[in-house]
Amino acid sequence: MSVDAIITLTPDTAPDVVFKRKLAEGELSYQQCEACSSSVFPPRVLCPACGSPEMVWKKSSGHGVVYSATTLYKRGEDPYNVSLIDVDEGFRMMSSVINVPADDVTIGARVMLQISTDGEEPIPNFVKGTK
Repeated sequence: MSVDAIITLTPDTAPDVVFKRKLAEGELSYQQCEACSSSVFPPRVLCPACGSPEMVWKKSSGHGVVYSATTLYKRGEDPYNVSLIDVDEGFRMMSSVINVPADDVTIGARVMLQISTDGEEPIPNFVKGTK
């Protein structure tokens, strides 16, 4: 099968658009390659592991573990953390853990998704603890 037969992108089906739409619906989505079974995040047109265009959307449980964290301090603002989260479905994403003080995020802590909807677009954040 040719790549042209598989990849048909429109403004509504571009990977980042689909991801944002699913996030607005309360779902953390990722892609899985049908050729090599790799979990893919952030969303892409081609699998970064094998180059296949055969990507399918999956829904994440939203649970994971803090892989790394750092605290950032901006003058005149509250500190905030930037964390790398190893999501249970096999991908790593950058986010923040928001229910603890910024400098109290611990590596190895179990976290779960909490989508923040304060701004124009939903943001996938995490909170310490599990269901």
